[in-house]
Amino acid sequence: MRRTPFCATRIAFLAAAILLAPFLTGVASAQEKRSPTLDLSAGWVGFADDGIVSEGMVGAAVRFYLSPRIAFGPEFLYIDGDDHSHLVLTGNLTFDVTAPTAGRPAPITPFLVVGGGMFQTRQSFANEDFTHTEGAFTAGGGVRAAVGERVTVGVDARIGWETHIRINGVVGVRLGR
Repeated sequence: MRRTPFCATRIAFLAAAILLAPFLTGVASAQEKRSPTLDLSAGWVGFADDGIVSEGMVGAAVRFYLSPRIAFGPEFLYIDGDDHSHLVLTGNLTFDVTAPTAGRPAPITPFLVVGGGMFQTRQSFANEDFTHTEGAFTAGGGVRAAVGERVTVGVDARIGWETHIRINGVVGVRLGR
């Protein structure tokens, strides 16, 4: 396992930012207060190589609303390959295109999302395991629809670095009231 001091510093900074995110919601505007949301996702990731390398992914994210339409929070992804795996940890900023009405999210909400953080690859070779960590970003958007008082379902698509395309389904559960 190889890790540089610079890489460890970036990971520590990212972890601190993600851990502090819930406390930053206290500075949210005095407008409508929205409860945090837990999103569970599963989907496909295609990496650009000599062609497209297809891999499956699962993940989880939390959205803490800073305003009625803007949220910030951590996202964790696990991507499984044949003799390797990837771990992605980002802090995401989400913008809901459709504003909530009467304190409730719109029935259908298109959204935009950008995120930055770390991308770690673990590769198994015959004699040893190799771990490589670098910076990461994603950008994209999607749509989610309310299917109950506290539950949404949706889909999103993103591009990012390590160069990839990602398409996944999402089930969101509103936490709190």
